[in-house]
Amino acid sequence: MGKAGTALTWLWLVVLVVALDLFTKHQASTLLSYGVPHPLLPVFDLTLLHNTGAAFSFLAQAGGWQRWFFALIAVVVSTVLLLWMASTPRDKYWLGAGLALVLGGALGNLYDRVVQGYVIDFISLHYNGYYFPAFNLADSAITIGAGMLIIDMLWFSDSRHKSK
Repeated sequence: MGKAGTALTWLWLVVLVVALDLFTKHQASTLLSYGVPHPLLPVFDLTLLHNTGAAFSFLAQAGGWQRWFFALIAVVVSTVLLLWMASTPRDKYWLGAGLALVLGGALGNLYDRVVQGYVIDFISLHYNGYYFPAFNLADSAITIGAGMLIIDMLWFSDSRHKSK
C-alpha cells in the first residue's frame, strides 16, 4: 500500500478488545456463581454461563468435537481478517475498525475455546420473561464490527460509488 499504510494500524484495537474481553471474563468467572443471575437493571443481569457451542449454543451438546471445529473456523476466519486488514488502505477507517473489532472478538472467544473448552458468557438481557442468549464482550465486538462492515459495504464501498 506504499506510504499510505494499511488497516493493520488498527491492531491496537484488536489487542484492546482481546484484553478487555479476557479481563471481563476472568472477573465474571471469579466473582459470579455459575448460573446465578445478579440483576443490575430490570432487563439486565450478570449470569455466568459456559457455552461449548457457537452462537446461541449451536452444537453445544455435540459431544466435544465441536470445540476443535469451532477453534479451526476461528483460526481460518482470523487469518482471513488479518490478510484483509493488511490489504486495506489505512484511510479506510470504517472498514479497518470493523475488521479489527471482529478479529478481536474472534480471538477472545478462540482463547476461551482452546484454553477452557468453552466460551465464558455473562451478559444476560431479558424482557417480560423472554431471554436473549447470554453473551460477552467478544460477541459484542463481533456484532458491532460486523455492523460496521455492512455499513461500509452499503455506504462507503468504492465499488458502490463507482457503480453510480
